[in-house]
Amino acid sequence: MEHINNYINENKDRFINELIDLLKIPSISADPAYKADVLNCADAVAKAMTDAGADNIEICETEGYPIVYGEKIMDSNLPTVLVYGHYDVQPADPLELWTSGPFEPVIKKTELHPEGAIFARGSADDKGQMYMHIKAAQALIENNQLTCNLKFIFEGEEEVGSPSLEPFIRENLDKLKA
Repeated sequence: MEHINNYINENKDRFINELIDLLKIPSISADPAYKADVLNCADAVAKAMTDAGADNIEICETEGYPIVYGEKIMDSNLPTVLVYGHYDVQPADPLELWTSGPFEPVIKKTELHPEGAIFARGSADDKGQMYMHIKAAQALIENNQLTCNLKFIFEGEEEVGSPSLEPFIRENLDKLKA
């Protein structure tokens, strides 16, 4: 565990900056005006997975926004964990309630977050969490500590009810087996 903690500490600033770049993308699936941004965010997620050491990364077309799939298969005899997340976000309205721009991430210290937290649309739901899963996998992979197989499925429509997720799952049962 010490190797992983050292790896995280050595790369913390880079990880934070990468997350901030991801949070700057206004991937608002509920508003067609942001279609290009949602698609750009899918590309950014695929790149983050590539950088983390995942394999067989695909941006899978659906009736709506794409699902980003990737995996790291260490040994077919090991258990496989399927990680789900989404890269789309809620609209930021009403904008006047934001103390900083919703797509201009800032790190603030607050009573609840005395060490600081990133404030931006999607920082907690769900880009921040999704990104944490990718970086945790990267830390394990880079330090030869991954003891299971991983599969990732990240969608771009959770905030609008995930209409393309069920059809994708039904069509890819073998791929998603975990």
